[in-house]
Amino acid sequence: MNSQTKIVVDPITRIEGHLRIEAEINGNTIVRASSSGTMVRGIEIILRGRDPRDAWAFAQRICGVCTLVHGIASVRTVENALNYEIPPNAQLIRNLMIAAQFVHDHVMHFYHLHALDWVDVVSALKADPQKTSALAQSLSSYPRSSPGLFSDVQQRVKKLVESGQLGIFANAYWGSPVYKLPPEANLMAVSHYLDALAWQREVCKLHTIFGGKNPHPNFLVGGTPAAISVGTGDTTGTTAVNMVGLSTVANIIEQMQTFVDQVYVPDTLAIASFYKDWFTPGHGEGTGNFLCYGDFPEKGDADLSSYMIPRGAILNRNLNEVLDIDLNAEDQIKEYIGHSWYDYSVGKNEGLHPYHGETKLDYTGPTPPYDYLNTEASYSWLKSPRWRGHPMEVGPLARVLVLYAKGNEQTRELAQMALGKLGLPLEAMFSTMGRTAARTLEAKIIADWMPTWYKNLMANIAAGDVRTFNEKLWEPSTWPKHAQGVGFTEAPRGALAHWIVIDDGKITNYQAVVPSTWNAGPRDPAGNDGPYEASLKGQTLNDVNQPLEILRTIHSFDPCLACAVHMVDPAGEELLKVRVC
Repeated sequence: MNSQTKIVVDPITRIEGHLRIEAEINGNTIVRASSSGTMVRGIEIILRGRDPRDAWAFAQRICGVCTLVHGIASVRTVENALNYEIPPNAQLIRNLMIAAQFVHDHVMHFYHLHALDWVDVVSALKADPQKTSALAQSLSSYPRSSPGLFSDVQQRVKKLVESGQLGIFANAYWGSPVYKLPPEANLMAVSHYLDALAWQREVCKLHTIFGGKNPHPNFLVGGTPAAISVGTGDTTGTTAVNMVGLSTVANIIEQMQTFVDQVYVPDTLAIASFYKDWFTPGHGEGTGNFLCYGDFPEKGDADLSSYMIPRGAILNRNLNEVLDIDLNAEDQIKEYIGHSWYDYSVGKNEGLHPYHGETKLDYTGPTPPYDYLNTEASYSWLKSPRWRGHPMEVGPLARVLVLYAKGNEQTRELAQMALGKLGLPLEAMFSTMGRTAARTLEAKIIADWMPTWYKNLMANIAAGDVRTFNEKLWEPSTWPKHAQGVGFTEAPRGALAHWIVIDDGKITNYQAVVPSTWNAGPRDPAGNDGPYEASLKGQTLNDVNQPLEILRTIHSFDPCLACAVHMVDPAGEELLKVRVC
């Protein structure tokens, strides 16, 4: 093997593809990485000329994993453009729906998409169920921790292994020396993997109660589509939410908190204790710049001071200063296409603010199938968003750092608790495992906020306020001839915003800058790496033929390229392909 080698992992996600990583290594160390979105999205083209009130139904289909976030961003962008306020109940219901998405998504990501980077499923066959039970009970009071239960799980795994068909546990590097958990911890984690599958079926019901279905619950510009009924009678065949439904919501919130407290948080700390080396900057730090739009307004969307997650930017890991962000300022957020398969009327090296964004497809790459991309030229269907010229990481780590820097008491207590148990400094958060731990802490923070929003909603209903929709300004004849606005949310994977331009009641421009574009975008015209690319540089691989380290770091961002690219290759049957030459 030559000293200079290129590794290709394509696709890299467990749930859907479209993400390709090409890593150049010297010896076993990555010296440069290139992140490529391999399919075009094009939702902006689809939305041109449509009624802005219908945009959410199209935009929400950008992703089937983040079930509601694009719907929320879309209705908010129209409301912002038309100066359209929503009732307090609608705000509370939206907060509960967004929060449910966060907790559901974070748990599912940890157990079903990321834990298998750290947990060796086959090793669980060597575990002693009695010792596994003792381990589990030493970590929390979770009732599903008996020796008999772990023995049953072990038998299920054994049948899969003996059949030669691992099913959901296929396509991994089981037995790799970089797995460090003892067999009992592996068995416990596999059991909780299965428990999380059952748990998520229950908690997604919150979306069906308020939004009619999941995924892709219904939304409405001006509020929420479900009326509130104060009776307990049968509302079958209607969209009204009665007291039975509201009581179910309370039970779901309790289930969320219980699983996070008794399973998710203890498991994260237990697994992290065996991988403390992954809390170092050499394991996935990234750019050191972090961006958060903010979310969960207590008052109107425009009152940023009331947001439970505050807005702000952090540069160069400096937690002593959180910088202000203006989504309307045309000198702040720009998208670049220097290494993207697009063209701009102003040229490839100039950036455009989303209000002036262009979606002009210009594929100049190789004809599929191909071995390598020309990473010196254009190599991705993702653009490169920048804030004041800086590549910015978005997501749970960014939000937790902004909360911490702004003095949020619960965030500071949780971070100090987790880092204290692990014997690590705050700087350990700037890493692959720090990113994973931040997601867990955030899940607890948000789950703990949910009872307050539910209590406030019930108090409004008890006081006779059942309004969930604002009828004003619904007719286009009342709209200004020209309007533009931005709607934003904090999706589980990071800062998400949609920008809209409306002329004569129709959409003339629509641009979505999504979390996976911020994190997975390619180098900009100045040569600055995107966060994925920066996080891989300098990492050392134990085995170039089993690049588990690449998977660990990229999965720590919770990659979901459906947000950024959107066509499917019908011939793409491989779940994972690694090429080394």
